[in-house]
Amino acid sequence: MMYAYVIRDGRIARQDQAASLADAIWIDLIAPDKAETALLRDLGVDVPTLADMEEIEISNRLYRETGVDYMTAVLPGERGDGNRVTMPVSFILSPQRLVTVRHHSPRPFLTFPERGERSTLGCGTPHRLFIGLIEEIIARLADILEGSGRLLDNTTITVFETPSIRGQGDRLQSALREVGREAEAMARVRLSLLTIERMLAFYIAAVDEQRESGRLRPVVKGQLRDVQALEVHADFLGSRVSLAVDTTLGLINLEQNNTVRVLSVVAALFLPPTLIASIYGMNFESMPELDEPWGYPMAIALMAATAGATWLVLRWKRWL
Repeated sequence: MMYAYVIRDGRIARQDQAASLADAIWIDLIAPDKAETALLRDLGVDVPTLADMEEIEISNRLYRETGVDYMTAVLPGERGDGNRVTMPVSFILSPQRLVTVRHHSPRPFLTFPERGERSTLGCGTPHRLFIGLIEEIIARLADILEGSGRLLDNTTITVFETPSIRGQGDRLQSALREVGREAEAMARVRLSLLTIERMLAFYIAAVDEQRESGRLRPVVKGQLRDVQALEVHADFLGSRVSLAVDTTLGLINLEQNNTVRVLSVVAALFLPPTLIASIYGMNFESMPELDEPWGYPMAIALMAATAGATWLVLRWKRWL
């Protein structure tokens, strides 16, 4: 799938399918097929495959070829089946246009065309378009971290302010699952921020070649500072996640220990009566109590007395 955009009245507008791609300032490729790849090749753009984009070597993700910058970042998004994934997105920046190649749907690619003109530098040139799109991506990652922080606040309230852990096993396990999901989301955001930081560092090293480098460089440096601040915030949230996980696991262990303690106490209460019943259940002829009418009541009373004594000892030891 391919979407082509032009600048019309200072805003990003989708180009008609019959129009020439040579007029497009932004071409967005989604899982491109061979025909679309050939069209871009005619424009002097070599579209990387998904396997190329997934290479982790910096030389494969950030490089320049025949005056065109190829930059790849890892961004969170959704696939066609609705599953949340984190996959690479390539930004191919030339003097004529910006080409993006992706195999999933990060939200900024859906929202940016509607408000690209409101970005810091607008969207009048491919470089300004690229910087505006990165600005939208950074804002989206900040929103994800903010949402994770709010959910983490609610979860920690559930964990730390529970008056009693008795009967709260399902609730604690649900909280643990929520914390785990948010930890995974934050890990994906942290990876995205790292790749964006590397991409911006690569871009800013070559921005001096542009005529408007005096306008581009300060904005890119500001984006780098935003990315670094978000990385610090993500690390802080990660430490909170670790604390929440450790506390939740500790409370779950305490509840399980309470259950085991109750079972142990019940077993201890019935141990002396079981011993007495075992003694009088022996098949010996010379057991005078078996022939006496008071033998059975005596055994019952003795078992009750030993169980009561055991209960008193456990209460005195504060084990109950």
